[in-house]
Amino acid sequence: MSAAASPRMGSIDALRGLTVAAMLLVNNPGDWSHVYAPLLHADWHGFTPTDLIFPLFLFIAGVSMAFSLVPRVLDPVARPALRAGVLQRALRILIAGALLHLLAWWLFELPAYRLWGVLQRIALCVAVVGVLAIHTRARTQWAVIVGLLAAYAAVLSSADSLAPWVNPASRLDTALFAPFLYRYSALTGLGHDPEGLLSSLGAVATTLLGLRAGTWLRTGQVARLAVLAAGCLLAGGLATLWLPLNKQLWTPSFVLWTGGLSVAALLLAHLLIDRWGAPALGRRFGVNAIAAYLGSSAMALVLAASGAWAWAFHALAAAMPQALQLASLLCASAFVALWWCVVWGLDRRRIYLKI
Repeated sequence: MSAAASPRMGSIDALRGLTVAAMLLVNNPGDWSHVYAPLLHADWHGFTPTDLIFPLFLFIAGVSMAFSLVPRVLDPVARPALRAGVLQRALRILIAGALLHLLAWWLFELPAYRLWGVLQRIALCVAVVGVLAIHTRARTQWAVIVGLLAAYAAVLSSADSLAPWVNPASRLDTALFAPFLYRYSALTGLGHDPEGLLSSLGAVATTLLGLRAGTWLRTGQVARLAVLAAGCLLAGGLATLWLPLNKQLWTPSFVLWTGGLSVAALLLAHLLIDRWGAPALGRRFGVNAIAAYLGSSAMALVLAASGAWAWAFHALAAAMPQALQLASLLCASAFVALWWCVVWGLDRRRIYLKI
């Protein structure tokens, strides 16, 4: 008899939901020329709180697998079906990301279709980490984390430059996928994609770290989470002596630093919500996470292409011409509020859209 998945923890749904809401807030400013400053990513090297959002989402994806997959792998007979389920879900997420980029390419008449993206990276991490969760033990998973970080650090450290366009990740993506990248210049032959192939090594490590942290949470080893958070933060800080924090390259130092913050956020959410009974703020976004992200992204593209988004911002900007960043923030906040109403309605009717 196969083991059942562990019961859902409100802290996990809440943390995932708050992360999705933050994604919507950051990705949909009223005007990209007047983004509210705290919602900006670091231009290249460096770190802002906004840079934590995507790694936190991938980390929570790993945590979720510790609850949904790991208890079931005790039965070897169930593993092939579990693996097929993980790979099929990853494929559906990949197709959703491809269709979303197809919509953007068509609406905005872009010069080239973009292959990589946020959903594509999520699909890759779900597939790799899901298979590792099913077929490997804890020691192997830790070894994979260390191996990924060490190998990627070696590649980056041996490079002549980590500057935009000419770093190893950008060069590999350009060689393999140009011109189907986030940025590509036919004049220089240089390109870059922040969700490209080589930098996905770091993203997989982030997701695996979530799997290990989630396993400790599921088995009640909460004290280990505090040690892991402190260890990752210390290691990430020390690693910046060799490699800078860089979200677009997802450097090993960035993996460790954001991993430490993610573990700390998970521990805090668990204590507040699961143990002390605080409200699970964000849960409604969390139980419809991918659907909310995909639906809101498609809506944002249509609003932008139709001119409705620019009209809304300019209407607010006209009312507060001396506070354009605030007008931009209000647009983004209204968009998040709209989608909170959507996920609230879905949750009220117990509709949970899974991809």
